[in-house]
Amino acid sequence: MSSITADTPLRNRGFVQLLSYRILAMLSYQMVAVTVGWHVYELTGDPLALGLVGLAEVIPYICVAPFAGYLVDHVRRRRLGAVACLGLAITAIVLVGIATGRIATSGTWLIYAAVALTGSVRSFLTPIYNTLFARILPREQYARGAGFGSVVFQLGLVLGPAFGGVMVAWAGKGVSYGVAGVFAIAAGLALLMLHMEEPHIPTERAPIFSSIGEGLRFVFGHQILLGALALDMFAVLFGGAVALLPAFIKDILHAGPEALGILRGAPAAGAVIVGLWLARKPPEKGAGRLLLMAVAGFGLCIIGFALSRHLWLSAALLFASGLCDGVSVVLRSTILQLATPDAMRGRVSAINGIFIGSSNELGAFESGLAAKLIGLVPSVIFGGCMTISIVGITAKFAPKLRRLDLRELH
Repeated sequence: MSSITADTPLRNRGFVQLLSYRILAMLSYQMVAVTVGWHVYELTGDPLALGLVGLAEVIPYICVAPFAGYLVDHVRRRRLGAVACLGLAITAIVLVGIATGRIATSGTWLIYAAVALTGSVRSFLTPIYNTLFARILPREQYARGAGFGSVVFQLGLVLGPAFGGVMVAWAGKGVSYGVAGVFAIAAGLALLMLHMEEPHIPTERAPIFSSIGEGLRFVFGHQILLGALALDMFAVLFGGAVALLPAFIKDILHAGPEALGILRGAPAAGAVIVGLWLARKPPEKGAGRLLLMAVAGFGLCIIGFALSRHLWLSAALLFASGLCDGVSVVLRSTILQLATPDAMRGRVSAINGIFIGSSNELGAFESGLAAKLIGLVPSVIFGGCMTISIVGITAKFAPKLRRLDLRELH
């Protein structure tokens, strides 16, 4: 950006502090993710084992997320977020012990257990961010704020894998895990230092399962919100090529661990660029059509990546997929913030996390299983074709989303 305009959310100190928390937490668990992927494939040489890493994270994520949303709506958000960041740090410490041999283990079961802890605590991170986002920014800045939030999120996706890949190559897995633990502690401290007034916590709380059910009924009764979440979920589920990057690098592209950082970071680099653009010029008219076209473009890029045999062409195609995904992320985030009542932000955000966050890990498992059954390249081509098919289905069955103008939600 060449300048900061008067109405930019970046003039809001609390928002900048919140973004600091988000990127530090992202750096932590993305560094762990890229290092664990390399660690597990190094031990097993099996693409299905990479898929099981995703499954080990998503099962506890899905189980904990509804209760995480309830807690976010009913307790102090900053303290809860700091505890979640501590959980990320504990995961990193355990993995340091495994990588350095200080914790004796056979096979990969303890690595999967550490990943499961990450999944449990990660279910708190985004609901906390989304509820504090709505407290810090005025409603008219939600679209711009979502753009900057997407940029920071994607920067974490760029820098985390890049740091992880470089550190694995130059300093070893233990150092990579250790730095991830430091970032997790820093994220918790950033959240505790956030200056803002949290909403009043009611002394009487609704029964937990009744409260969770209320959030579910809201999401499933809102065609635009449900359509946006379902579109992104199934696109990520079937377009999960990133989970197979260690196998592509070793078996198709014949490169080393530093290439893993490049390819993991390429989609996020594209999303950063489009996020900065949309933060300056947030889309309103034709937002629904733009969302559908972006997800279809993502599917085409994934098919192209599967067919590539050159490292930099693969990186370029993943970069283009990030441009498309960045549009989807900003639009979905804006829809989520504008459509959700304040009292339900934690629960709705947790449901969003089940749709979106879990789909990354389920996508990793689907990709690993499909690669085992039909081969590495055919599995990714299949995923890209399914993503494009999902766009057509969503356009047909969610006409309100297809015709969406964001000004209707203000």
